[in-house]
Amino acid sequence: MKVLIIAEAGVNHNKDIDLAYKLVDAAKSAGADVIKFQAAIPSEVVTEEGIMAPYQISNSKREESQLEMSKRLTLDLRVYKEISAYCNQKNIIFAASSFGKKATEYLSTLNIPFWKIPSGEITNLPYLRQIAKFKCPVILSTGMATLGEIEFALNILERGGVAHKDITVLHCTTDYPAPLDDVNLNAMKSIAEAFQVAVGYSDHTNGIEVPIAAVALGATVIEKHLTLDSNMEGPDHMASLEPHEFTAMVQSIRNIESALGNGIKAPSNNEIRTIPIVRRSIVAAVPINDGELFSEKNLTVKRPGIGISPLKWDQLIGRKASRSFKRDELITW
Repeated sequence: MKVLIIAEAGVNHNKDIDLAYKLVDAAKSAGADVIKFQAAIPSEVVTEEGIMAPYQISNSKREESQLEMSKRLTLDLRVYKEISAYCNQKNIIFAASSFGKKATEYLSTLNIPFWKIPSGEITNLPYLRQIAKFKCPVILSTGMATLGEIEFALNILERGGVAHKDITVLHCTTDYPAPLDDVNLNAMKSIAEAFQVAVGYSDHTNGIEVPIAAVALGATVIEKHLTLDSNMEGPDHMASLEPHEFTAMVQSIRNIESALGNGIKAPSNNEIRTIPIVRRSIVAAVPINDGELFSEKNLTVKRPGIGISPLKWDQLIGRKASRSFKRDELITW
């Protein structure tokens, strides 16, 4: 199955609609399947007392309330209808994470293909129930979560009407950028084993190595932040890939998909053509007379592998030669 690659635009548009359109273009050009934004009404999400995360302060190089930051970076909900239409025009899937009841209801009018639940909402019971009522596919991010919290969210979604087969759980480390020694990529396999669900990986590390490794470990979805310039002001740009980097990641993932194959251990078509060239046959080590007994002294094995296989060695030893053989001649029964 083809890995679904999501370009996370998030708030990397910096509340500039033209920049949002450019991110759509960049995602399409890079080969992403989906471009995803974040839809919210800031006052629905955070109080005036909410503080910025340390990485947000560090990456933004400013300190303000989380509400102020959100207002500065959040597009008006109505803009997403235009962005969705633009994505349709560019033949790339539009998606968005919703933060809050009104944003969720608005996104439900845009015919999105799945609901992407962000890591911070995995313990938000009313939100999970609201998402579940749409009975649509769900991609659930699990940054900061324990297996118990993942189980809680899955139970709420399934009780609300989301089919188990329609849920994909993304392993994630909520830090921007995430240190490699915090990634714990094997936790993705633990999630798959614990809940028998499709799994993927939402990546916040620098570079492209970790999402590629995740695909090799069985990820069916990869989500990675995209920016036009990692030096732009904003909380997520530093942990995002620029277009040329995102393109390299997509190409590498597609290569890994091809290399993974179907899991059946058998010769490839090219190997089948190579077998007679590199395998060996039983041949005469010295001239052999008609009626002479085959032995370890007068037989050996050499290329090409177009005669009797060395696997038949024990069956030949002690038999009479049916005719004479020259040195290096292929033995026949």
